[in-house]
Amino acid sequence: MATSPGANTLDTLNGLFKEVYAKDIEDLIPDGVKLLVKIPFAKKDSALGGAYHQPVTLGLEHGVTFAAAGDDAFALEAPVSGQLKDATVQGTQLVLRSAIGYKSLSASSNGDKSAFKNATKYVIANMLRSVTKKLEIEMLYGQVGYATLAVNAVASNVISIPAAQWAPGIWGGAEKMPIEQRTSAGTLVKSMNVVSVDFDNLQITVDGVAGTISAGDVLWHKTAYGNEFAGLHKIITNTGTIFGIDASQYALFKGNTYSAGSAALSFSKVQDAVAKAVEKGLDNDVMVIVNPLVWSDLLNDEAANRMYDQSYTPNKSENGAKEIMFHGQAGAIEIVSSIYCKRGFAYVISPDEMMRIGSSDVTFKLPGTNDQFFRHLDSHAGVEMRCYCDQALFCFNIAKQVLITDITT
Repeated sequence: MATSPGANTLDTLNGLFKEVYAKDIEDLIPDGVKLLVKIPFAKKDSALGGAYHQPVTLGLEHGVTFAAAGDDAFALEAPVSGQLKDATVQGTQLVLRSAIGYKSLSASSNGDKSAFKNATKYVIANMLRSVTKKLEIEMLYGQVGYATLAVNAVASNVISIPAAQWAPGIWGGAEKMPIEQRTSAGTLVKSMNVVSVDFDNLQITVDGVAGTISAGDVLWHKTAYGNEFAGLHKIITNTGTIFGIDASQYALFKGNTYSAGSAALSFSKVQDAVAKAVEKGLDNDVMVIVNPLVWSDLLNDEAANRMYDQSYTPNKSENGAKEIMFHGQAGAIEIVSSIYCKRGFAYVISPDEMMRIGSSDVTFKLPGTNDQFFRHLDSHAGVEMRCYCDQALFCFNIAKQVLITDITT
């Protein structure tokens, strides 16, 4: 059957998408995804088994000979080679599907780029917000889960999340999100969907009846368990093998932990946490990822300890800050507020020691196709779009990263 002039076709839609969004897609990524923006993506060619190989230095050269001032023609010690290992990074895939009805696209049927953008911009922007949010959570809590639970003491369809495990960004907009409740060993207890979120009481309501909740049970996004790359929390706390290297054998591949002592985080505690990384060679700027409430505590701490110089005037007093930065023994320390960070934790990281490795950053180009962004829905009057990525977070030197635990606000 012939296509009528001016009608929507997949070729028309795909062509318009490429023209309108090809150069602008990065501008639509929301500012809230701090790690995704800070840590660069490096495309790697996949080796056998889908793994990516990255050499890392785990030890220095030690074939040194010391000799006294008068010694000559002295014997040399045997070479002691530095430790260079080949880390393997396994990228994981994420696919987001979204549908647009024919009626919504009808305004773009004549190839009008502005009309096409008007018809699709909210869907495209929302897809980017959604997929980058999922990736940002993965960057922090991949292979750890959305929340570790205590024994639930309320109604069976309401799940209370411990304050230390609460990250507002994980649950904001979570209505209808499919989740799984699993034991600490990974056994599936119950699959369910989020109905509503209570930010004041740190609770989520789910459809149906939740499974019996035992201390240590974990909430996961559906299909995430066993299919995620390792996030910061997992990487820093690892004591076994990660990226194909045994952390128990190499101190430079094992992270650090520092306890805030079940109290508020302060600048002095941040300095102490940084010191643990300095002991293992940290000599550059770091970023400290904290929950918004923890950031507020640090801002109050900064204001209380602020010293005024000659620029101070009693006629005008200003306080507050959009970002907090101070200098430590290794360099600048930038405090970054993230809605995806759980209240009980903070992460001292050196972004220079990290990258995202995989075959594809976030893209709307379907793998194995020639810029085919749209496909017709089989049983509905509309088209489907897909957003895709294949990547993993990789850290060259885990010893320069610190997890701060036991934070209260």
